[in-house]
Amino acid sequence: MSNIISEIQAATVEVVNDLYSAKLDLAKVNVSATRKDMEGDYTIVVFPFTKMAGKKPEEVGEELGAKLVEAHPHISGYNVIKGFLNLSVADDYWLSVLGDIAADADFGKNEKKEDTVVVEFSSPNTNKPLHLGHIRNILLGWSVSKILQADGYEVKKVQIVNDRGIAICRSMLAWQKFGNGETPESTGMKGDHFVGKYYVKFASEFSKEYEAWQSTPAADEAFENREKKYQALDKTAFIKEYKNDYFNTHSALGAEAKAMLIAWEAEDPEVRALWKKMNGWVLSGFDQTYKTLGVDFTKLYFESDTYLLGKDMIADGLAKNILTQEDKRVMIDLENIGLATKTIIKSDGTSTYTSQDLGTAQLRWDDFAAKKMIYVVGDEQIAHFQGVFEILKRMKAPYADGLFHLAYGMVDLPTGRMKSREGTVVDADDLVNEVKSLARTNLTERGELEVLTAEEKEDIVHRIALGALKYYILKVNPTRRMVFNPEESLDMQGDTGPYIQNAYVRIQSILRKANPDGAALTYSYPSLAPVEKNLIMLLSSYPSVIASAAAKYDPSEVAAFCYALGKTFHKFYHDMSIMKAESEDAKNFRIVLATTVGKVLAKGMDLVGIEMPERM
Repeated sequence: MSNIISEIQAATVEVVNDLYSAKLDLAKVNVSATRKDMEGDYTIVVFPFTKMAGKKPEEVGEELGAKLVEAHPHISGYNVIKGFLNLSVADDYWLSVLGDIAADADFGKNEKKEDTVVVEFSSPNTNKPLHLGHIRNILLGWSVSKILQADGYEVKKVQIVNDRGIAICRSMLAWQKFGNGETPESTGMKGDHFVGKYYVKFASEFSKEYEAWQSTPAADEAFENREKKYQALDKTAFIKEYKNDYFNTHSALGAEAKAMLIAWEAEDPEVRALWKKMNGWVLSGFDQTYKTLGVDFTKLYFESDTYLLGKDMIADGLAKNILTQEDKRVMIDLENIGLATKTIIKSDGTSTYTSQDLGTAQLRWDDFAAKKMIYVVGDEQIAHFQGVFEILKRMKAPYADGLFHLAYGMVDLPTGRMKSREGTVVDADDLVNEVKSLARTNLTERGELEVLTAEEKEDIVHRIALGALKYYILKVNPTRRMVFNPEESLDMQGDTGPYIQNAYVRIQSILRKANPDGAALTYSYPSLAPVEKNLIMLLSSYPSVIASAAAKYDPSEVAAFCYALGKTFHKFYHDMSIMKAESEDAKNFRIVLATTVGKVLAKGMDLVGIEMPERM
């Protein structure tokens, strides 16, 4: 299918060079969609041509417009407003474009690329359920993966499960001390929720222990002998700030948790057996949540397998003087990128997340030979990934130039932030269930699904609720912090998933009446209404939307396209009759147009992970 913007750019270069004996660079031809309050389809900014023409912008616009109409078969007219040349494209071109899109089952899939891309997302800890923040991470990673696939890449979807460390031991210790042998099966709880309960239990018991300690002589002594960083604090402020240090120096629970971690690293069979059992509970729970969200992975990596990786790379870095060492501590000076010295191996010889990420990147290269790796991780880790990427560049890793941190902003609820240790996290399952409940209530009140079975109704509720949740989150640029409002996400008017789904449902309702067999239709329809042309123009832009969203790793561009297409179809539905069209040709044309819009809407919404219902 031809690209009219590229054609206009090329024709403009040819005409300008011919008119003004110039050597115009294609990059200086700025073509964009014409503003809605102006006549025309595409606008050329003529200011860059005035110097080579030696004429005023209006004169250049008139000369260029007349020549383009004369030289280009698809340009049917023009007008000039100051330094802007507005071009109209002939209806027969748009009719041809619609025919091409309608006939192309793979429309929107861009040319296959040789590169493989690894997208890492989710990567939770196995001590608590997935929560609202994970939902944004998961939806971003899944959508970026789908968009990159549509843009021609081979994509590998991975996560690294953080299944070891002191946080995991806190849950294990709490279950061991307070669980009395209960299990997810005996309590009827989902596995990740069950283990998360004991993470919160540890925090609760630790807080009690810390509160009791505050009135002891040991607390007075700790305050009197406080470190330099606490010198300016009074006793109350000191107690508030000292909690983490207390865990590491005085806490009995802290000592037990650290002893458990040491035993785990020493491969104590009893501790390892408990760890495997509780991790199994959590991973089973995660799988259920992923299934609900419609997400899967090519490969899972586990921190328990990867935390010792990177040692060979570190040894090589030391040999090449890329890294430096003081006793057991290994570090690198990152002042050249505005960061402080970064520790890679701690002074006690234990690994850090940096050493693990170095080794995991190399492991993924060994697994997939992927020169592009996208890390979907919150923006609080920007400095960490800047450091990791810089180290890999200095080490001349073959994939170093293709590393990208998709740093997304936090997501809150209207009620505010969440705190996992206090048990106030809004977990993913509860949030999905809440949106489903709201969707079910809305549909029941409208009474439009009474003819369906309970199973059919529940499928529609699921699609609408997940569509509302996913669209509301993904329509926001990833870099922005956002608030998720469940009620707003289900609004049937405005920029929401259900509003776009409703456009698709309207189309399916029309087709069930107008073309139930999906027959091939012919028509002669020489003159397009503005809204009909707008729909075809939007449809034609879909491949370029995918390419742009893939280049920026930004699903919000696809979401915005779907909203624009759905909104324009709703206007078309309101303004133009299909079943009572003025002629059989007009009816057939509008059926084909509606069918094609439905097809592309479904494709676009699939890229943001949303399934379309047939009814709602």
